[in-house]
Amino acid sequence: MAEVRVQQTNAFLRAYKKLHNNQKDAVDRAVADIVRDPTIGETKKGDLSGVYVYKFDCVKQLFLLAYEYDSASRVLLLVGTHENFYRNLKRG
Repeated sequence: MAEVRVQQTNAFLRAYKKLHNNQKDAVDRAVADIVRDPTIGETKKGDLSGVYVYKFDCVKQLFLLAYEYDSASRVLLLVGTHENFYRNLKRG
């Protein structure tokens, strides 16, 4: 299997930097899950068409990870709790 490139948007990086280390570990595991199987996220419709959102447990809290993918890459768009998540995602 060819290696998958993982790219991060500035919005993703800003959100990731604010996390505690134990939260970053949970996000890293979620990213690894997406690299292995990009279809695990839920497909979005409308203005977010082509975007997938993977929900996962992050230190006893539900986190969402938005991404886009093709066969060679995964583009991480945003990570965080549900609060304002979609509003921030649309602002990009």
